[in-house]
Amino acid sequence: MKKLLSASLLVAGMALAGSALAAPTTLLNVSYDVMRDFYRDYNAAFQKHWAAEHGEKINIDMSFGGSGKQARSVIDGLPADVITMNMPTDINALADNGELVPKNWASRLPDNSAPFTSATVFIVRKGNPKQLKDWPDLLKDGVQVVVPNPKTSGNGRYTYLSAWAYSLKHGGDDAAARAFVGKLFKQVPVLDTGGRAATTTFMRNQIGDVLVTFENEAEMVAREFGRDQFEVIYPSVSAEAEPPVTVVDKVVDKKGSRAIAEAYLKFLWSPEGQQIAADNYLRPRDPAIAAKYTDRFPKVDLISVEKTFGDWRTVQKTHFADGGVFDQLYQP
Repeated sequence: MKKLLSASLLVAGMALAGSALAAPTTLLNVSYDVMRDFYRDYNAAFQKHWAAEHGEKINIDMSFGGSGKQARSVIDGLPADVITMNMPTDINALADNGELVPKNWASRLPDNSAPFTSATVFIVRKGNPKQLKDWPDLLKDGVQVVVPNPKTSGNGRYTYLSAWAYSLKHGGDDAAARAFVGKLFKQVPVLDTGGRAATTTFMRNQIGDVLVTFENEAEMVAREFGRDQFEVIYPSVSAEAEPPVTVVDKVVDKKGSRAIAEAYLKFLWSPEGQQIAADNYLRPRDPAIAAKYTDRFPKVDLISVEKTFGDWRTVQKTHFADGGVFDQLYQP
């Protein structure tokens, strides 16, 4: 009887072990609001690629929200295998709080770990009734500007930095730029926490005269609400958005998922990954693919954030940390 029982337990144990081995790996990608369409397409392509290369099925779970808020969630314990943000400050926060990634995380992949770039655009009502064409137009009396909170959203931070860079480029000093950006945020009726929420405020709730966002969000708006509902205006100056990615070392090492997480991110630079980026209105790094889409990506005076404002840690501390310049400027 004991032998039969032991044999039964052994078979059951082997069956459980076999089912555990057969269970597909699941990756969690914690990302920011306006990347939903891109990662829907990209994840399907990577799953197909991985299955063809390794004969293994994988699951990819996604979490979206305001980028700063998302980074905070990972610091507080959300077990992200990879984090795909829209600016380095959010990943630096993981290095500074709990050493979830090393300080040199940006050097581990090409292009400072940013597989594509983007520009800031204005989305205006059809016909552009208030004739909003460049940054100074957003400061006109009676113009309501919809933009997410720079303290919780990279989208909002790039808007802030783009407006500041415009003022500097047109002869202003830091005091003039500070006044320019301060006036801009006085025109903001509501500060949402992320880019998608700001889009809902503008498109669904019909609040505001202009939504300031990334150019790939404009395409998402078109797909959701129809291209006849708005127009896209490219301002003369934009801070160049370079959305970075990294594995979250403490998580992948604990889960044993480093190899697949690293492959998932490296595939972003593959021709297929770059093509999916271009299809979703993200500016690809691959020159051959970028050359096919010159009509999709108008030439803009793209300003390097680090060359204009200093390294990202300085930018975060000076402008967006508690008590920083934005807090001094913005009075709701």
